[in-house]
Amino acid sequence: MTLIWIAAGAFIGSILRFAIGQVMKKWSDSTFPWATLFVNVTGSFGLGYLYAHTDHQSLILFLGIGFFGSFTTFSTLKLELMRFATKDWIRFGLYLLATYLFGLIAAYIGWSM
Repeated sequence: MTLIWIAAGAFIGSILRFAIGQVMKKWSDSTFPWATLFVNVTGSFGLGYLYAHTDHQSLILFLGIGFFGSFTTFSTLKLELMRFATKDWIRFGLYLLATYLFGLIAAYIGWSM
């Protein structure tokens, strides 16, 4: 049953992340990875809120590990940072700072609510 909860959450989280990326590509032609920043910050908020307000194991499996685990994206963040590192150090620094600073703030706000 554990794997079913995780898989169901992961399915929904990954589809939603993809959909947000597609929508944001239509709204902006910027080379800045706004979609990844958005999903990582909102995912940090959601995880902070979840872990502060529940100890229900099925909900943690479904939302915490499954949904937010696939909704947020550590590997895409690193790839985008490497792309900036090879050609634009200012964007590299801004993206790195924004992701970690806003992610920590969002997690704290979620935890505190």
